[in-house]
Amino acid sequence: MRRWQFQRAISSHYVPNSSNLSSYELNRLLQICSNSKALNQGRQVHQQILLLGLHNDPYMVTKLVQMYSDCNDLESAKTLFVKLPQPNVFAWTSLLSFYSRNGMSKQCLQTYIQMTANGVSPDKYVFPKILRACAQSFCLYTGFQIHKHIITTGEESNLQICNSLIDTYSKCGDVLSARCVFENIAVPDLLSWNSMISGYVSNGFPRFALEMFGEMRLKCLNPDIVTLNSVMDAYCRMGLCDEAHKIFEQIDEPNIISWTTLMSGFSRVGKHEVSLSTFRKMMERTEIFPDFDSLSSIIVSCRHLGDLRKGKEIHGYGVKVETNSQFYSSAGAALLTMYGKCGKKQYMKNLFKLMDKRDVVTWNSMILGFSNQEMGNSALVCFSEMQKRGIKSDQITFSTLLPLCDLKSGKQIHAYIQKGRSFDFAVPVWNSLIYMYQRCGYIKSAYSVFSSMLNKDLISYNTMIGGLGMHGHGEAALQLLHEMMHSNISPNSVTFTSVLSACSHSGLINEGLELFLSLDNEFRFTPKMEHFACAVDILARAGRLNEAIGFIQRMPLLPDKRVWGSLLAACRAYQNVTVGKLAAEHLLELEPDHAGHYVTLSNIYARDGRWEDAVRVRKLMEGRGLVKPSGYSWIESRNKAPIGF
Repeated sequence: MRRWQFQRAISSHYVPNSSNLSSYELNRLLQICSNSKALNQGRQVHQQILLLGLHNDPYMVTKLVQMYSDCNDLESAKTLFVKLPQPNVFAWTSLLSFYSRNGMSKQCLQTYIQMTANGVSPDKYVFPKILRACAQSFCLYTGFQIHKHIITTGEESNLQICNSLIDTYSKCGDVLSARCVFENIAVPDLLSWNSMISGYVSNGFPRFALEMFGEMRLKCLNPDIVTLNSVMDAYCRMGLCDEAHKIFEQIDEPNIISWTTLMSGFSRVGKHEVSLSTFRKMMERTEIFPDFDSLSSIIVSCRHLGDLRKGKEIHGYGVKVETNSQFYSSAGAALLTMYGKCGKKQYMKNLFKLMDKRDVVTWNSMILGFSNQEMGNSALVCFSEMQKRGIKSDQITFSTLLPLCDLKSGKQIHAYIQKGRSFDFAVPVWNSLIYMYQRCGYIKSAYSVFSSMLNKDLISYNTMIGGLGMHGHGEAALQLLHEMMHSNISPNSVTFTSVLSACSHSGLINEGLELFLSLDNEFRFTPKMEHFACAVDILARAGRLNEAIGFIQRMPLLPDKRVWGSLLAACRAYQNVTVGKLAAEHLLELEPDHAGHYVTLSNIYARDGRWEDAVRVRKLMEGRGLVKPSGYSWIESRNKAPIGF
């Protein structure tokens, strides 16, 4: 229909004698070409302008610049632009529009600077385009300067400009300034609310986004699909995927963003089976076609599930519906790590050959793939090759690589990071350094890195507390928990497990039990199975086995293998046959095919001189076809991978 209307408009102006065309008619034809992106027809109109001798008319040249810009012929637009003796704001806007529309933010900002330097004042049509360039390039300072220009020109109340400001500030991470702009809008429209809600979500403030949504509903403003998708995303980021699903069901016709948001949310909280199920439902909808983001999201779930078959199916679908370069540039990284998790080293190598080696994401994915297979040496070789090619490492490179390093290579990377100074605020990198040092047995070096960090997050504290506990520094772990609380960082389940474990390994019985009892009242935290297991381990290691039994009997949860395993290990150390037999019976009921439980119980009987019982347990194990697990030691040979004995 649109093409027919365009052809009709063109033909209605066609006359054999071109001299009959007026400037008004030529101008209208150029506008039609601009609106329809009809470059060839626009060139024909340009020929008519030349024949009529209007090619020196600044007004007509400006319209030609606009037409060529709208039709994405930048070279022709620039050629005509430089012929204008004094380009007006409309000519400048045409170039700015092209740069902004095509993501050329640097050129857009430079052109804006040239325009103002030439004494041309921006108008209300310029500001949204230049603000978009600021958002694309994350230029917050430039955004501030543009905001000043907006105020100077008296356009600060223009709704379209205000919405662009909200978007720019949000994408540059300054949601406070975005909210200030929003509050100063006399009557915010739906786009204003959507920009603010989306800004809160993308900057990690999902609760504020939900509060905004509530305010929006109170003002009787009906949300659209953009609003609901953002609200879904907020719930997903908070781990409330059931609430997100309720929002999803309110959407009459969910689009690909709706489906992808829901799938990603389920994947983020570990519900990968549900994520796959959601993907299947989406594929049953004939009007919805998966895009790169949805394919990447579901490949992540395949990786976590180790579902190689489904991953290969999605791989095949991707290369079937898209070109290899397009598909691999978007979903290649997720595919590569999926194959790594599934142990398919050759698949990784084949896929790596097809991916863009100039992209750091490609190398990061390969390193992560080796990491998933515990191939530290291969990951280091990959990193070395990456450096030889001049690929600049980012924080993901180092945070993935460091946990695989031995002390020597870890120190070298530490020195490299310190020398560059570009990772001073990259918290994940320093967290990985802490882990590397404490894993290598250098807890003082780990603590030195922790103490020198400019910013710390929950993972920083959890990693350090875990390292202190592993090395028997229970009191230091407890002290760090209190320091963490004073830093306004709330501990989570992992924190409490690490501190309780540290108390257990350090013999801090009273302190550990006191912490466990304070979880519910002081920390408003309901203990989970792993915390009960730690409490049992604290009592059992101290030889208080009967107290441990009483504790288990009072548990509100049904004890699992971790609880009984801690008790059985202590029974062997303290040679308590009665309690050991009880613990072993429960373990064999939970894990009848675990040979280690039979061996431990048999050894307890043997050390007590109950040889017949020891032989009976061994025969029971052999009758099930179980074999005692072998022990291994590891040494590191020179220039070779570790060797097991």
